[in-house]
Amino acid sequence: MRQIREPRPAVRDEVDSPAAGVSRGPLVIEPIGVIRTPFPAPAGAPIQPSRAGGARGQALVFERFRQGLQDLAGFERVWLIHWLHQAPPPRLLVTPFLDAQPRGIFATRAPARPAPIGISAVRLLGIDDGILELADVDIVDGAPLLDIKPYVPEFDCYPGTRAGWFDESTSDRRVADHRFARHSGESPDDCINGPRKT
Repeated sequence: MRQIREPRPAVRDEVDSPAAGVSRGPLVIEPIGVIRTPFPAPAGAPIQPSRAGGARGQALVFERFRQGLQDLAGFERVWLIHWLHQAPPPRLLVTPFLDAQPRGIFATRAPARPAPIGISAVRLLGIDDGILELADVDIVDGAPLLDIKPYVPEFDCYPGTRAGWFDESTSDRRVADHRFARHSGESPDDCINGPRKT
């Protein structure tokens, strides 16, 4: 029987080296389309598809990618992977919409991320000529669409899973406020500590 050895911890030089397969240079991703919604800015947009109340939108898939939509119509929900094009500068500590306490960005779905990629499990109502008709949309209008994946309950649903701090949240907030507005005039710390007193 073949033994599997645990890899030794990487040291900083190994992680940053080309031999480790990790590059800190720019990553180029070509959008496959654009998302159209009634939400022109993050403030006022639903905070998650489950709280979007049926909000409608469309994903317009560029012509050269439309063949890839074959067989997608049979799925009730799809994952839209999109660029958070109106996200503010990244912060490592944020106060999420459903909490009053600062949390690590990777323990939230806040948009102020080092790599501002959004994921949304939306309802697929239909597909016509490369346009996906959607419901339960929580995405800001004009977001570049990076990918589409089918939502498959067997793969994507884990009932009873622990959800960290969210398990204690009692907030019923449905829409975003200004705390992650790109040009709100606030310092990134204002949403954590409150505006500075002058």
